[in-house]
Amino acid sequence: MIRRILFVLLALAALTSPARAKDELVVGMTQSPGTWNPLISSMLAKSLISNMTARPVTAWNAESKLVCMTCVELPTVENGKARVVDLTDGKKGMEIDIELRDLKWGDGTPVTAKDVAFTLEVGKHPLSGVASSEGYRRIIKFDAKDDRRFTMTIDRVTFDYNSIGLQLLPAHIEKPIFDANPAEYRNKTAFDTNSTNPGLYFGPFRIVEVVPGNRVVLEQNPTWTGEKPHFKRIVVKIIENTAALEANLLSGNVDYVLGELGLSLDQVLAFEKRHKDKYDFIYKPALIYEHIDTMLDNKLLEDLRVRQAVLMAIDRKAISEKLFEGKQPVADGPISQLDPMFTPDTRHYPYDAAQARKLLDEAGFKDIKSGVRHNAKGERLSIEITTTAGNRVRELVAQVVQSQLRQVGVDLRIKAEPPRIFSEGLNRRQFTGLAMYAWVQSPEGVPRSTLHSKEIPSAENAWSGQNYPGYRSPAMDAALDAAERELDPAKRKKIFADIQRIHADDLPVLPLFFRVDPFVIPKQLKGVVPTGHLNSSTLWIEQWRWEN
Repeated sequence: MIRRILFVLLALAALTSPARAKDELVVGMTQSPGTWNPLISSMLAKSLISNMTARPVTAWNAESKLVCMTCVELPTVENGKARVVDLTDGKKGMEIDIELRDLKWGDGTPVTAKDVAFTLEVGKHPLSGVASSEGYRRIIKFDAKDDRRFTMTIDRVTFDYNSIGLQLLPAHIEKPIFDANPAEYRNKTAFDTNSTNPGLYFGPFRIVEVVPGNRVVLEQNPTWTGEKPHFKRIVVKIIENTAALEANLLSGNVDYVLGELGLSLDQVLAFEKRHKDKYDFIYKPALIYEHIDTMLDNKLLEDLRVRQAVLMAIDRKAISEKLFEGKQPVADGPISQLDPMFTPDTRHYPYDAAQARKLLDEAGFKDIKSGVRHNAKGERLSIEITTTAGNRVRELVAQVVQSQLRQVGVDLRIKAEPPRIFSEGLNRRQFTGLAMYAWVQSPEGVPRSTLHSKEIPSAENAWSGQNYPGYRSPAMDAALDAAERELDPAKRKKIFADIQRIHADDLPVLPLFFRVDPFVIPKQLKGVVPTGHLNSSTLWIEQWRWEN
């Protein structure tokens, strides 16, 4: 009798006591970073993980509001922490005062102004190989007041002066490596040669294991001074095939798939119909520009009429409706309809196969042999398109584009590469014809790094910049420069309209869609808030929790 009562009491206790918290979260994504150094290359896969191990100075939150991350207070003209000043050359610049939060690298070393100064030194160096050095070069003076307070002087007045996405490097670890040989720094950075060194990270988590192409393991950083994370351990599994990623989610090998770089939209639309009782589904319209870069050094593509014909031969509206249930709007250029700087008054290229054929005739490709156009020199209109392997949607879109271009006499050869190889090829402009991928943008972001002529990567600038087509336009350069300097939003919107008009007229890039990020969130996982822009949800990883 006593044994039976004891059993009943234990059973009741089990039912009424709180469930044990889940200590480990296993997440999946489709790409593996090419480097862990925050300044080198610009892969989304890297930033999704780096957001858990570090913080930029400022970031845009889910409401598209600029907030402090490593700073104590957002500098503004209104609070006096940002000021327009006269420069020695007679021009106007800005002084910006910043105070760092009390932060420590994972080895206990304080995060200080010395780390900021070193980061700027690397960013400015012509041989360091950073993704884009323009933002660093604009900082013409750095004045450290003490370990946590400093003033930066910028060489111009811009509307986005306090959007400081600076990712810090640990000077006590990286500076000796950089000073030894700046040109070799990108190959010898401790982020890649000693990735589990705790001194590289000051965020809520630090990397403790890296198996390239397979997994990355993160554990709580004991020196983190912010809100304590709910999970003790995060395991990121790299599964480059989206079908296999879905299978791992269903089998329980993965708890959650990152919405920014996981299942494709068509997968999620079908998945929701079968499993809506177990997951919450969020379709977040995003500032993600899916597009096709054109290699303007390719003689076949340097003719504007050929680029126009290629775009008009692609039925983008039909692709969106059939693959994405119309959720991904067709893009006319690099500025999304979600952006306040968007203008509808720009040139639209509709699907028009007949006009595409006419343009190709005018470009000299009149002779058709075996279904492929040739010019008077006998050159075939054969172009290679490179994209990321394992992404089912991209592979399918590439096949549809291939079929549609064949109808107008263009031979399109598809080359799918692992994301890391694809990214490295882009950085060095090694694609021969077309390259299909996406840019993730920030609200009201000026597309300078992708369209300005000074942003063309080359061996001379250590492959810095993101203007991979090699686009050169004095009119575009002037519009980009003017947009940054215009403080009046209404006047700035008119300049953005010029940027969109020039882009549509020149077509250095073929716009496809603005993507929707599909989030499949287990009902037990709380705190995941999609942002839909450059600063992803993992930047607030400490708020994620599991509730049974």
